[in-house]
Amino acid sequence: MKNVDVSGLRKTYRTRGRSPVTVEAVRGIDVQAESGSIVGILGPNGAGKSTTLRMLATLTRPDAGAGTVAGHDLLADPEGVRSGLGYVGQNGGADETCDTWANLVFAARLGGMSRTEAAGRAADLIETFELGPIARRPVRTLSGGQKRRVCLALGLVRRPAVLLLDEPTTGLDPQNRANLWEHIRMLRDQDTCVLLSTHYLDEADALCDRLMIIDGGAVVAEGAPSILKQSMAADVITLGTQLVGTAGAEITRLARELPGVRSVQPGADGLRVYLDDGERTLAQLIDLTRANGASISTISLDRASLDDVFLAKTGRSLRDAD
Repeated sequence: MKNVDVSGLRKTYRTRGRSPVTVEAVRGIDVQAESGSIVGILGPNGAGKSTTLRMLATLTRPDAGAGTVAGHDLLADPEGVRSGLGYVGQNGGADETCDTWANLVFAARLGGMSRTEAAGRAADLIETFELGPIARRPVRTLSGGQKRRVCLALGLVRRPAVLLLDEPTTGLDPQNRANLWEHIRMLRDQDTCVLLSTHYLDEADALCDRLMIIDGGAVVAEGAPSILKQSMAADVITLGTQLVGTAGAEITRLARELPGVRSVQPGADGLRVYLDDGERTLAQLIDLTRANGASISTISLDRASLDDVFLAKTGRSLRDAD
């Protein structure tokens, strides 16, 4: 079942000031996500990730696009959409002057629960997210990881079919990130449809069943992380060398003719070669580079990554795009 099935989302903003500029934040994005899955939106800051989630959450009305979220029409029935989803923005949403228990009970009461039901739901979420020892502390006194768990619990108060998470682990240390990943996986295993944005390559690779890689408000690649990486190559060889003049062009041409090579990307800092068997081809690549008069300062052999997919689709590294 598709809990999110929206096509053609667009959003354009007009900046303020003496010289206003029109910014196309989202340019015709389609979003599909099923129950029991984690779908990631991966891209650099400013790519349109947050705007996309805000439109799905009915916090921002799209300029164009149509479809359903949590079984309700995104444009015609925004209240129905909100009744079936949870949303956790980058800034969380908890009242930091109150404790965790009060935040959860208040959210449950806003959702239409009785006092008894709200207390029971708060107790369940405190147990699920291991918040018992800190349940009566003001949220402002909690660590970053604890606050994110509180906000995740708040997003689940009404047992939503769809949970939208906008960069849920930004600013967390590795241990707290891993802890939050486990809680998100738990939600998927409970048949929740989770849609999250991230600019962390490792998070997208480890956590998501399917990815939408976006840049400049448009999807540049989509699929399971493993399939996206396989579409590039098994291995990536990077040679630190100066590709100058005719010699540089010849090195690039010969590299493309080596067995198993899928693509070659020359750059100012050297050569990146995507291929099926890096160990077998590495020596040949080194030999042809030196035979054409180029020295090699560095050599690396790595597995293809999501950053390689982004580089191939956009011409730049996701690590450098921010």
